[in-house]
Amino acid sequence: MFKKIFAACTAASLLAAAPAAWSAPAAARDNMSHALAVTGMVETPLTLKVADLRQLPPANGGEIAVTRHNGDKAETITSYKGVRLRDILDKAVLDAPGHNDVKKLAIIATATDGYAVVFSWGELYNAPAGEGVIVYYEKNGKALDDNDGEIALISAKDIRTGPRHVKWLNGIEVRKLVD
Repeated sequence: MFKKIFAACTAASLLAAAPAAWSAPAAARDNMSHALAVTGMVETPLTLKVADLRQLPPANGGEIAVTRHNGDKAETITSYKGVRLRDILDKAVLDAPGHNDVKKLAIIATATDGYAVVFSWGELYNAPAGEGVIVYYEKNGKALDDNDGEIALISAKDIRTGPRHVKWLNGIEVRKLVD
């Protein structure tokens, strides 16, 4: 008797879960990014799609290992195509009228799943690392897919690139940290 009840319960739970198993993974489908909003301390808030990003000066890169915070390798990107975050911010024009205002700005890149990373104005505009902060739309010679969203970001000159690798990028917010 117990075996029949267990079998019925197991079959019922399998059938209930089946439709979810037959569809695309929820994370990829639900987190897809289609546009990038640039907001906050900017003179011209922007909403950029891939076609808009292609109109900005290109920043292409070769092979890069995406490494986790502990140094383990997550993936290897053989090539990427996109634009420097700095060029996007220049298009939006930072709202920093005072002589020292830019030094107080933080730039926060966010993903549709809530993941967020932070850059300072100094590292983007006044350090070699800024050359490698790329908002990209192609990886390994192809447009990004559900695994990355249509738009992603990587800080290619970081020692450990994974912690500031933002898949499903959909927001860049400029904030003034102190007065």
